[in-house]
Amino acid sequence: MNRWLMIAALVAASWTTSTLADWIDARCDIYPKGEDHTDRMIPCTFGQRQGYITITRDDGVMHDLSPVGDDPGNFRDQDGRTVYRQSGLGDQGLIFRFPDESVYVYWNTDALKPQADEDNWTAPFTTDKYDATTRLRCRAAGNSEFGSCPAGILRMEDGQASIVVQNQLGEQFTINFMKDYVNATNREVEARMEGDTWILDFANGEVWEVPLAAIEGG
Repeated sequence: MNRWLMIAALVAASWTTSTLADWIDARCDIYPKGEDHTDRMIPCTFGQRQGYITITRDDGVMHDLSPVGDDPGNFRDQDGRTVYRQSGLGDQGLIFRFPDESVYVYWNTDALKPQADEDNWTAPFTTDKYDATTRLRCRAAGNSEFGSCPAGILRMEDGQASIVVQNQLGEQFTINFMKDYVNATNREVEARMEGDTWILDFANGEVWEVPLAAIEGG
């Protein structure tokens, strides 16, 4: 199980057992109310005890959230404002809706690291852990233009492979290219072949392109 799945499992367990979830380093993306994009991506920490949540942001803001009622996901902050927790990020993190902004808490903090790495164009992936690394054409949900996303490739026999891709939000997902099927971890995807390239259409609107050469090598 990778680190992000372990963190998600720990947090989920804390909701159901009311035990202490260890403080964990996280990434907070701050979305102003009514906006669908943000340029504020900051380090933060996340902790929970018996349903009470504390998010401490590196910009000096702290959110102390107390559960309200019997419905999971309903909170009040230290100022008495209503806050809703949502699970739209799957195992990648949690969303907290405040009256004036939304805070997306991601367990994966790789996107906070400097991206300009002249020695490794495919950071954070390296050939120390993968058979090969590359950058794939990718398009974020709602975008019309393609960019590129780093990927690490684990090849198997018979032209099969698992490819870990980090998207523009810093989320990492594994795509399995098997003989009889293509699937993704914790995501819905439709895969089709065009020429020598797999086109991956995800339920959230993202599109990735994976050449056969990346899967098979050679």
